[in-house]
Amino acid sequence: MAKIKQLFSETMKTKHSWTNSEMSTIRTLTTPYKIEQFLDGVGYSAESRYRSPRSVLHDRKAHCFDGAVFAAAMLKRLGFRPLIVDMQAVRDDDHVIAVFQKDGKYGAIAKSNFAGLRYREPLYRDVRELVMSYFESFYNLNKEKTLRQFTVPLDLSQYKNFEFDEDVMEEIGLKLSYIPVTKLMTPTQIRSLQKVDDRTYKAGLLGSVKKGLYKP
Repeated sequence: MAKIKQLFSETMKTKHSWTNSEMSTIRTLTTPYKIEQFLDGVGYSAESRYRSPRSVLHDRKAHCFDGAVFAAAMLKRLGFRPLIVDMQAVRDDDHVIAVFQKDGKYGAIAKSNFAGLRYREPLYRDVRELVMSYFESFYNLNKEKTLRQFTVPLDLSQYKNFEFDEDVMEEIGLKLSYIPVTKLMTPTQIRSLQKVDDRTYKAGLLGSVKKGLYKP
């Protein structure tokens, strides 16, 4: 019985901690931008499943939600708060980013199927200003600018073992649907929006995975 308990304890420790092999990669992610470079180097997932940070590391694949949670986990190791923000859209997918602060300014790390919806330098005074930096590059296949609102930052430190457990990813995703949001525009401003020009449209889709594009 004692041996069984010991084996169970060791299994749980491995399940909820990074292995030496995993750490060999994680130790290289020493800055927010290096975390972004890692995410840029993995494949874009067009699957509906959520991958925990551990699964992202193993599968080398992620969509924006997986990527944001992975980035938050890696930021936590660097001493940042593990914060994510859901940028919510109409007739389009939402986009989740990991946000961080440096010298009082906000930046972001993100995995995206669109070229313009990824990293942001920590230059923005607040989260709204940071989110607005994504506005012109946030559009659907009908060339509509679709970003409308964003959530307050969600601190993932409240989720035990979020780095390793797939079930916790479901909890986080659900939580993003129920936390307060800030609207970006008035109805009048929305009605006045112009469609994205051809050059911006083509540039944003450079390198995209067609299967992962939202069909309006």
